[in-house]
Amino acid sequence: MAFSGKAAVLTEAGKDVELIDISVADPAPDDAVIEVVASGVCHTDLTIKMQQGAGMKFPIILGHEGAGIVKAVGSNVTHLKPGDPVVIAYRAPCSNCPACRRGDPRHCYMALRPTTPITRVGDDARCSQVLRCGTFSTTTVVNAKAAIKMPENMPLDKACLLACGVITGVGATMNTTQVWPGASVAVVGCGGVGLSVIQGAKIQGAKQIIGVDVNPTKLQWAKDFGATHIVNAADCGGDPVAAVRNLVADDWPGYEGGVDFAFEATGLMKCIEQAVRMVNYNGTAVNIGFPGKDAEVTLNVGNIDTGVYWNKVNLKVCHCGDALPSHDFPLLAQLYLEGRLNLDAMVTGYVKLDEVEHAFHTMETGNVIRSVIRL
Repeated sequence: MAFSGKAAVLTEAGKDVELIDISVADPAPDDAVIEVVASGVCHTDLTIKMQQGAGMKFPIILGHEGAGIVKAVGSNVTHLKPGDPVVIAYRAPCSNCPACRRGDPRHCYMALRPTTPITRVGDDARCSQVLRCGTFSTTTVVNAKAAIKMPENMPLDKACLLACGVITGVGATMNTTQVWPGASVAVVGCGGVGLSVIQGAKIQGAKQIIGVDVNPTKLQWAKDFGATHIVNAADCGGDPVAAVRNLVADDWPGYEGGVDFAFEATGLMKCIEQAVRMVNYNGTAVNIGFPGKDAEVTLNVGNIDTGVYWNKVNLKVCHCGDALPSHDFPLLAQLYLEGRLNLDAMVTGYVKLDEVEHAFHTMETGNVIRSVIRL
C-alpha cells in the first residue's frame, strides 16, 4: 500500500514554498517510511531556496532536521519496527567507501539514501529530498540506517533538533576536536550552531567559554547557554581577536597566548581568519559555518604571535559534527533527559507546515534560535 501525505516543496526556481499532496510507495527492502512529528527549520533549507534548488530536480521537499514515528519498514530492516520513535539523520554511513572500509564511518564519503520514491499526486513527478530527508512533510522515507531510535520518553519536538544544528555544534567539541576539561574556548557566532558549541564545550568541562558576536541578544543567549565571558565584536575597538586573547590572559596571569579552541559558526571568511588568530600555540581553529561557493580566506603564516606557522595552528573543518548518528543521537538524547543539554530553550517558537515561508522570513529578520514545525 502507498502512504499519502502533504509536503512543503519548491516546485520551480524563484517560487515560494508550496504545500502539495504526495504519495510514498511501500518501503524498499532497506528503507523506512516515517510519519514526521516535528522538524526544525534550518538555514540550509533557506539557502537551498535562495540558490534556486541548488541543482536538485524539482519538486524538492525541504527539511532535514526531523523526528517522527516509524510507519513501515522494508524486508531487510531488523532494527526498527512500526511505532518506534526516531530522529532522521542526513548522514548514515554507507559501509563501502574508503573511510568506512578503514573503520572510520564518521568520515563516510557517501551517506545512504532511500530508493523508495515519493511522488507528487496528480502527475507522479518524483520528489527530491533535501539531504536525503525531506522532513517538511507529514510522511517521508529514508534509508532505515538513517532512522535512529529514540528513548520512549524523549519529546520528538525537541529530539528533531539533534539531527543537524545541535549535533553539528556539540559534535564539533566532541568529535571534530576533543575539548578537554579545563580548556579555553572561543565561539565566533552565537546562533543555533554556536550555542550548541557552547553547550558542548560546557559538557566537555571547558573552564573558559567566550562567546563572540555583534548581536547583543545572541550574546545574552551565549551567557544563558553557558558562556563564561562574552565579546561584542562591534564594540571592542574593532579587534575581537585582541579582546579574546586579553580575556585568556586575565584568567591565566602571565600567559599571553590565546584559547585552546576557537570555533567559527558564521560562514563569514573574516571570522575564520579571526578564529585562527585567537588560538594559542598548537591551538585548534574550526570552520563550521557554510561558505559561499566562491568564498576564500587569507591567513597570515609568519606573524610571531598569531601566524599559522609560528603559532603551530591546527585548522579543521566540521561537517555535521563529524557524527556517527547511531551512537551520537542516543547520547545527546540521554544528555537532554539528564538535564545536561538544554534543547527546550533552543526552540524559539512553533509553526505549522503551511507557515514555512513565515519561518524563513523570521529567520532572516528576527532573533531566532530555531523555529520548529509541528505536524
